[in-house]
Amino acid sequence: MSENQSKTDDKIVYFGVININEKGKTIGAIDVWRSVITKELFCEEKRLGILDIAEYIGMPKIEKGNKWAVAINRNRIGKDRWKLIKILEEGTFKFYDTDDETIINTNVKNYQIIDNDWWNFLVESNINRSIEITKEL
Repeated sequence: MSENQSKTDDKIVYFGVININEKGKTIGAIDVWRSVITKELFCEEKRLGILDIAEYIGMPKIEKGNKWAVAINRNRIGKDRWKLIKILEEGTFKFYDTDDETIINTNVKNYQIIDNDWWNFLVESNINRSIEITKEL
């Protein structure tokens, strides 16, 4: 940031979308915004048929060193199969299942879930794409 720019000059702009498809049909999407100055990404999941407003106000933050990702359950179908998560680079990782109640414990290496029941892809690598989750990438 230059001396003439400050965080107050920053703007968050719509950056793109990731469509989540199953058997060729869109079952949800991830809306992605980006900071003009810092290039930081902000994401929100949209599930078809769910009209609830998120409980947070403003752009959701992510901890430094984490990345936005979409976790996909290998054993389910439909809108309850996937979840937007904030994944760490490596180590033991916990996130809430699609029911927002059950905690999933798994291992992560290089921002990838190592688990028989779950796999993931990174948001930053798939903006403005449609991702077919019927089979693992």
